[in-house]
Amino acid sequence: MSKSKRTGQFKYFLGKSWMSMNGWKFVGELPPQGKFVLICAPHTSNWDLIYLLAIMFMHRIKVSWVGKHTIFKKPFGGFMRWLGGIPVDRRAAHGVVDQIVDQYAEEDDLIIAMTPPGTRSKTDHWKSGFYHIAHKAQIPILLGFADYANKTAGTGPALIPSGDIKKDMDMIREFYRDKRGYHPEWESDIILREEMRS
Repeated sequence: MSKSKRTGQFKYFLGKSWMSMNGWKFVGELPPQGKFVLICAPHTSNWDLIYLLAIMFMHRIKVSWVGKHTIFKKPFGGFMRWLGGIPVDRRAAHGVVDQIVDQYAEEDDLIIAMTPPGTRSKTDHWKSGFYHIAHKAQIPILLGFADYANKTAGTGPALIPSGDIKKDMDMIREFYRDKRGYHPEWESDIILREEMRS
Protein backbone atom coordinates (compact mmCIF):
# COMPACT_ATOMS: atom_id res chain seq x y z
CA MET A 1 0.00 0.00 0.00
CA SER A 2 1.29 3.42 -0.92
CA LYS A 3 2.24 6.03 1.64
CA SER A 4 -0.46 8.47 2.70
CA LYS A 5 -0.28 12.09 1.60
CA ARG A 6 1.75 14.15 4.06
CA THR A 7 1.26 17.67 5.32
CA GLY A 8 4.13 20.13 5.69
CA GLN A 9 6.32 21.01 8.64
CA PHE A 10 4.22 24.06 9.50
CA LYS A 11 1.06 22.02 10.10
CA TYR A 12 3.10 19.50 12.09
CA PHE A 13 4.31 22.33 14.34
CA LEU A 14 0.78 23.72 14.72
CA GLY A 15 -0.67 20.34 15.68
CA LYS A 16 2.07 19.51 18.17
CA SER A 17 1.95 22.98 19.76
CA TRP A 18 -1.84 22.94 20.08
CA MET A 19 -1.91 19.60 21.88
CA SER A 20 0.95 20.56 24.19
CA MET A 21 -0.48 24.00 25.01
CA ASN A 22 -3.84 22.54 26.00
CA GLY A 23 -2.47 19.61 27.98
CA TRP A 24 -3.90 16.98 25.62
CA LYS A 25 -2.18 13.83 24.44
CA PHE A 26 -2.50 11.36 21.61
CA VAL A 27 -3.65 7.84 22.44
CA GLY A 28 -4.63 4.84 20.37
CA GLU A 29 -3.35 3.52 17.10
CA LEU A 30 -1.69 5.48 14.33
CA PRO A 31 -3.93 5.99 11.28
CA PRO A 32 -3.38 3.36 8.59
CA GLN A 33 -2.04 4.23 5.17
CA GLY A 34 -4.27 4.53 2.11
CA LYS A 35 -7.94 5.46 1.77
CA PHE A 36 -10.50 5.59 4.55
CA VAL A 37 -13.43 7.51 6.02
CA LEU A 38 -12.41 9.14 9.30
CA ILE A 39 -15.37 9.64 11.61
CA CYS A 40 -15.12 12.12 14.48
CA ALA A 41 -17.18 11.54 17.62
CA PRO A 42 -18.57 12.48 20.04
CA HIS A 43 -19.44 15.78 18.35
CA THR A 44 -20.73 18.39 20.80
CA SER A 45 -18.38 21.33 20.17
CA ASN A 46 -16.58 23.18 17.39
CA TRP A 47 -13.33 22.21 19.13
CA ASP A 48 -13.79 18.49 18.38
CA LEU A 49 -12.51 18.60 14.83
CA ILE A 50 -9.68 20.93 15.81
CA TYR A 51 -8.27 18.40 18.28
CA LEU A 52 -8.61 15.57 15.78
CA LEU A 53 -7.00 17.64 13.02
CA ALA A 54 -4.16 18.49 15.42
CA ILE A 55 -3.55 14.75 15.79
CA MET A 56 -3.48 14.32 12.02
CA PHE A 57 -1.09 17.27 11.66
CA MET A 58 1.21 15.79 14.33
CA HIS A 59 1.48 12.63 12.25
CA ARG A 60 1.71 14.69 9.06
CA ILE A 61 -1.32 13.03 7.52
CA LYS A 62 -3.43 15.01 5.08
CA VAL A 63 -7.15 15.05 5.89
CA SER A 64 -9.92 16.27 3.57
CA TRP A 65 -13.51 17.31 4.21
CA VAL A 66 -16.64 17.71 2.10
CA GLY A 67 -18.40 21.04 1.48
CA LYS A 68 -21.21 22.47 -0.62
CA HIS A 69 -19.93 23.28 -4.11
CA THR A 70 -20.92 26.95 -3.87
CA ILE A 71 -18.26 27.76 -1.25
CA PHE A 72 -15.56 26.70 -3.71
CA LYS A 73 -16.25 29.54 -6.13
CA LYS A 74 -13.84 32.46 -6.58
CA PRO A 75 -12.30 34.18 -4.73
CA PHE A 76 -12.13 31.58 -1.94
CA GLY A 77 -12.24 28.33 -3.91
CA GLY A 78 -8.48 27.85 -4.04
CA PHE A 79 -8.14 28.48 -0.31
CA MET A 80 -10.92 26.01 0.50
CA ARG A 81 -9.15 23.33 -1.53
CA TRP A 82 -5.85 24.15 0.18
CA LEU A 83 -7.61 23.50 3.48
CA GLY A 84 -8.57 20.06 2.18
CA GLY A 85 -12.07 20.81 0.96
CA ILE A 86 -13.78 18.64 -1.64
CA PRO A 87 -16.85 20.20 -3.36
CA VAL A 88 -20.08 18.23 -3.78
CA ASP A 89 -23.25 19.32 -5.56
CA ARG A 90 -26.26 18.36 -3.46
CA ARG A 91 -28.61 19.15 -6.39
CA ALA A 92 -27.01 16.57 -8.67
CA ALA A 93 -28.97 13.48 -9.70
CA HIS A 94 -25.77 11.62 -8.93
CA GLY A 95 -26.19 11.77 -5.13
CA VAL A 96 -23.65 13.00 -2.60
CA VAL A 97 -22.72 9.46 -1.51
CA ASP A 98 -21.98 8.46 -5.10
CA GLN A 99 -20.00 11.65 -5.77
CA ILE A 100 -17.75 10.90 -2.80
CA VAL A 101 -17.41 7.23 -3.78
CA ASP A 102 -16.30 8.40 -7.24
CA GLN A 103 -13.76 10.70 -5.60
CA TYR A 104 -12.28 7.76 -3.70
CA ALA A 105 -12.07 5.78 -6.95
CA GLU A 106 -10.00 8.56 -8.54
CA GLU A 107 -7.47 8.87 -5.70
CA ASP A 108 -4.65 6.59 -4.56
CA ASP A 109 -4.73 8.06 -1.03
CA LEU A 110 -7.69 9.92 0.41
CA ILE A 111 -8.84 10.53 3.98
CA ILE A 112 -12.17 12.32 4.42
CA ALA A 113 -13.20 13.41 7.91
CA MET A 114 -16.92 13.34 8.77
CA THR A 115 -19.01 13.97 11.89
CA PRO A 116 -21.86 11.40 11.78
CA PRO A 117 -24.11 13.23 14.29
CA GLY A 118 -24.22 16.05 11.73
CA THR A 119 -24.79 18.67 14.44
CA ARG A 120 -23.37 19.63 17.83
CA SER A 121 -26.82 19.29 19.43
CA LYS A 122 -28.23 16.01 20.69
CA THR A 123 -30.10 13.91 18.11
CA ASP A 124 -31.69 10.48 18.34
CA HIS A 125 -29.53 9.02 15.56
CA TRP A 126 -26.37 9.40 13.47
CA LYS A 127 -26.50 10.22 9.77
CA SER A 128 -25.57 7.14 7.78
CA GLY A 129 -23.71 8.72 4.85
CA PHE A 130 -20.29 7.77 6.25
CA TYR A 131 -21.32 4.11 6.43
CA HIS A 132 -22.77 3.91 2.90
CA ILE A 133 -19.76 5.72 1.41
CA ALA A 134 -17.33 3.29 3.03
CA HIS A 135 -19.47 0.27 2.12
CA LYS A 136 -19.85 1.27 -1.54
CA ALA A 137 -16.17 2.19 -1.89
CA GLN A 138 -15.11 -0.85 0.17
CA ILE A 139 -12.74 1.19 2.29
CA PRO A 140 -12.25 1.21 6.07
CA ILE A 141 -14.05 3.45 8.55
CA LEU A 142 -11.47 4.79 11.00
CA LEU A 143 -12.81 5.65 14.45
CA GLY A 144 -11.51 9.05 15.54
CA PHE A 145 -12.29 10.70 18.86
CA ALA A 146 -11.74 13.63 21.19
CA ASP A 147 -12.34 12.58 24.81
CA TYR A 148 -12.66 15.68 26.98
CA ALA A 149 -12.97 13.70 30.21
CA ASN A 150 -9.37 12.50 29.87
CA LYS A 151 -7.98 15.20 27.53
CA THR A 152 -7.06 12.59 24.93
CA ALA A 153 -7.62 12.45 21.20
CA GLY A 154 -6.66 9.93 18.61
CA THR A 155 -7.81 7.11 16.39
CA GLY A 156 -8.92 3.62 17.21
CA PRO A 157 -9.50 0.57 15.04
CA ALA A 158 -10.51 0.66 11.39
CA LEU A 159 -13.29 -1.56 10.09
CA ILE A 160 -14.55 -2.29 6.58
CA PRO A 161 -18.37 -2.30 6.60
CA SER A 162 -19.73 -5.81 6.14
CA GLY A 163 -23.22 -4.74 5.10
CA ASP A 164 -24.58 -6.02 8.41
CA ILE A 165 -25.33 -2.57 9.80
CA LYS A 166 -26.26 -3.64 13.32
CA LYS A 167 -23.17 -5.80 13.72
CA ASP A 168 -20.86 -3.05 12.48
CA MET A 169 -22.60 -0.36 14.53
CA ASP A 170 -22.38 -2.52 17.66
CA MET A 171 -18.59 -2.42 17.26
CA ILE A 172 -18.68 1.35 16.81
CA ARG A 173 -20.96 1.82 19.80
CA GLU A 174 -18.66 -0.24 22.00
CA PHE A 175 -15.64 1.83 21.00
CA TYR A 176 -17.30 5.16 21.83
CA ARG A 177 -18.99 3.89 25.01
CA ASP A 178 -16.44 5.54 27.34
CA LYS A 179 -15.59 8.62 25.21
CA ARG A 180 -17.09 11.89 26.49
CA GLY A 181 -17.67 15.08 24.53
CA TYR A 182 -17.24 18.67 25.69
CA HIS A 183 -20.99 18.71 26.45
CA PRO A 184 -21.82 15.11 27.44
CA GLU A 185 -25.52 15.97 27.66
CA TRP A 186 -25.48 16.84 23.94
CA GLU A 187 -24.04 13.54 22.76
CA SER A 188 -26.21 11.99 20.05
CA ASP A 189 -27.48 8.43 20.20
CA ILE A 190 -25.14 6.16 18.22
CA ILE A 191 -27.69 4.45 16.00
CA LEU A 192 -28.56 4.79 12.31
CA ARG A 193 -32.07 5.35 10.96
CA GLU A 194 -31.81 2.02 9.16
CA GLU A 195 -31.45 0.28 12.50
CA MET A 196 -34.38 2.19 13.97
CA ARG A 197 -36.64 1.19 11.09
CA SER A 198 -35.74 -2.48 11.45
